[in-house]
Amino acid sequence: MTTTPERPDVTAGGTALVELDDVSKYYGNIRALEGVSLEVHAGDITCVLGDNGAGKSTLIKIIAGLHRHDAGAFRIDGEDVSLSNPREALDRGIATVYQDLAVVPLMPVWRNFFLGSEPTRGKGPFKRLDVDTMRATTRAELLRMGIDLRDVDQPIGTLSGGERQCVAIARAVYFGAKVLVLDEPTAALGVKQSGVVLKYVAAARDAGLGVVLITHNPHHAYLVGDRFVLLKRGAMTGSHLRSDITLDELTRQMAGGSELEELSHELRRAPSPGRPGGPSDRA
Repeated sequence: MTTTPERPDVTAGGTALVELDDVSKYYGNIRALEGVSLEVHAGDITCVLGDNGAGKSTLIKIIAGLHRHDAGAFRIDGEDVSLSNPREALDRGIATVYQDLAVVPLMPVWRNFFLGSEPTRGKGPFKRLDVDTMRATTRAELLRMGIDLRDVDQPIGTLSGGERQCVAIARAVYFGAKVLVLDEPTAALGVKQSGVVLKYVAAARDAGLGVVLITHNPHHAYLVGDRFVLLKRGAMTGSHLRSDITLDELTRQMAGGSELEELSHELRRAPSPGRPGGPSDRA
């Protein structure tokens, strides 16, 4: 079994790039989030863990500017904000990579890399896409992140899921993101491809970005995470620095802890006649 090298423990200090303080979100009478707090620091990875329905998607939408929070404080670089749209989040350096990825499968890798932000050359009726610059830049930026694609002209749909995730991460780094939010980047991937994606998540961290990794996999989170926030049914059930929790304890809390133990007792097979431990038949 391979082990990962220990990283220095993270201490809570300095101004956070992004901070949520007791944030809540309601849709009518439905509580989507209540009292959630987290910090995202430069060069750190904050992992948000929870099962389906825990509130992870709502948290992403608040940070990404899709939804406004209803209570609590949302701060970027120490300034209280209430983002009204994703463009405002991007302008403040927050890039979000969703699980389904916003790519056009039949377009080449370089075109997807610059999708919506294509450089041009010429003026007026002679204005056209600067294809040479886009190709060269895409190749160079992917190499800088350690991604060596054979051909940036190949359709991005021909890449593996892990490779597409890595292109999206490299794109966010190139376009100046300070905070990178990743929505379940390893959810649909096998072990090997998940490892590749986590490698580039760590590369984004080492490039100085603050990373928010949304996941339901505590093993993936513990491989790269510095901070861990656990959600359940819209509420925060735990917040830990890496130095304060073991993988086993993180997994136990993620799985429900005492609730899982109670369930195991309920599911335990009851003794019955003819089964070891059951009462014997008497004549």
